[in-house]
Amino acid sequence: MELDPRTLDPYPFLTGIVTPRPIAWVTSVSPAGVVNLAPYSFFNVFGDNPALVVFSPNLKPDGTKKDTLLNVEASGEFVVNASVARLAAAVNLTAKVLPHDESEVPLAGLTLLPGVRVKVPRVAEAPAHLECVVREIKPYGTHPGAPTLVIGEVVWMHIDDAALTNGLPDPHKLQTLGRMGGTFWCDTSRGLFEQARPT
Repeated sequence: MELDPRTLDPYPFLTGIVTPRPIAWVTSVSPAGVVNLAPYSFFNVFGDNPALVVFSPNLKPDGTKKDTLLNVEASGEFVVNASVARLAAAVNLTAKVLPHDESEVPLAGLTLLPGVRVKVPRVAEAPAHLECVVREIKPYGTHPGAPTLVIGEVVWMHIDDAALTNGLPDPHKLQTLGRMGGTFWCDTSRGLFEQARPT
């Protein structure tokens, strides 16, 4: 099969080929103080000096901005919470679209802890957190699904001692999640499993 991404929807092919994709489980805060929590699989670490992470909250099907993007534009801060196997259902549930003035945190039965270097809180149940300040926001269009790269510098890190071996993160203990194509997910403990996106 040969495909031209300009003549079809490349999404199912890109997300089915570029796998597994780590998940940025991002907390952000609106100007009104509402904490937003959402997962993004267009995400990765892009450097260590400075320590940079990049994620993309693509525009919604109607071409408007997602709450996370609106929040990071306004505050210049966000936290990436580790998405791990034991929290898979909660991570998936926080993908649900809620009104802008409603938080996903109580919906998923989660609790929050304050940040150290940023005003954005972190998910208490997650075993690791990256506190970030926005360095650049790069939009690539205003059409539905258009990507917007949010480049953040990690200014503080937290990791549960129980997830360490010899002082370093242990993948057997963290058991991080990844997104595959379609409804498939994976983690470092059980391999592939399925979760349908919440409606």
